[in-house]
Amino acid sequence: MEFINSSSNYFLNKSTYINLRWIGIIGQFLTINIVAFIFKFEFNYILSNVIVIFGAISNIFLISYNRSTQLSNKISFYYLLADILQLSLLLYLTGGILNPFSVFLIIPSVFASSNLNIKTNLILILITILSISVLTLYHQELPSPLNDYKLSNYYYYSIPLGLIIALIFLNYFAILFGKENRIRKNALDKIQEVISKEHVLVSLGGQAAAAAHSLGTPLSTIKVISKELNKSLGKNLDHRKDIELLISQVERCENILKKLTIDPLVKDDFINQNLSLADYVKEIIKSFEEISKKMFVINLEQDSNPFQITKSIELIYGIRNFIGNANKFANKKIFVTIKSDSEISEIIIEDDGPGYPKDVINKIGEPYNKSQIKEYSTKSGLGLGIFIGKTLLEKNLANIIFRNSETRTGAEVNIAWNNKDLKRI
Repeated sequence: MEFINSSSNYFLNKSTYINLRWIGIIGQFLTINIVAFIFKFEFNYILSNVIVIFGAISNIFLISYNRSTQLSNKISFYYLLADILQLSLLLYLTGGILNPFSVFLIIPSVFASSNLNIKTNLILILITILSISVLTLYHQELPSPLNDYKLSNYYYYSIPLGLIIALIFLNYFAILFGKENRIRKNALDKIQEVISKEHVLVSLGGQAAAAAHSLGTPLSTIKVISKELNKSLGKNLDHRKDIELLISQVERCENILKKLTIDPLVKDDFINQNLSLADYVKEIIKSFEEISKKMFVINLEQDSNPFQITKSIELIYGIRNFIGNANKFANKKIFVTIKSDSEISEIIIEDDGPGYPKDVINKIGEPYNKSQIKEYSTKSGLGLGIFIGKTLLEKNLANIIFRNSETRTGAEVNIAWNNKDLKRI
């Protein structure tokens, strides 16, 4: 059945599903036997118990023969279908749609709607509706104190109608919830991927620093010996040129290794561990200037308290995402203003592009948010990238405001921190 196959984005958590089935099976077993032996209701309790036992066997089979922690869309469909059929059989033997437990018939489909794909869910909804309809017309009577009481047909047929309406509405909201949940999961997975890559780079930087320190001593030794040899050779010009070349190459190696180290004592702005917001911005913009033809304008006039903070990969990547988005939509210029005083520090990023489209401006920062306006729909940048940047900066205690610039034609992002929070990053 190819129509129920899907990507790995759709699955059931195996342990959760198994536990829920055990709860259902135990509940069915207790209810059947309490009603049969304590309340003395007359119905086919033996066959009912056999049906429950088959459900327990299927759950044991699921535990034993499926080693995965997740159940695929296809496997989930078959087991949820089995759940619907099992409960339908039990309801058939115990009063059909008038059984107060008939409401549980909609649970498998609702459970599927938030975890499985839309095709699978629609099939399960149709099967559930069919089961409700059949149980309304065909079922064995369940003796009760109300045996002699005849329900009105209007009331009788309103029960399945109510169940079907509840089924549709619950599935609709569960589908929406499941979709949002999957989107956010995918977005957070991307964040983890980005952070993982950045940590690899940091690790490589640490290895480079270790190598620099390790090679420093033998290079110094070579340098000292080379200078001594240069002195001892005296007027031997041929060998002296070789020694001088050796010394110059050793010095070159030393300079290269200095640039690889992350020792804060080494005065290198790019790898300095303590940076001001202005340093962050300059470092990021420098990387864009190498590939972009657009002009970056930095305004530091209102940066009255440019204190330094510990270098953060998350901070760099978050700011980079917003500057990159401005670069993508700008016509010619990107304006970055840094403001700071004794209490607040801000980064304001503006561009001279068309600004945020009206149909998404209130949803900026949500994952996979994309305008339907043609001018914007061909460009990316209003979805996952902004969500990742926003998430990383808010994790680092930033307050972010998206709006169209009041002084320019384009979009504006305002990133603000309380200085106390920024110093704790």
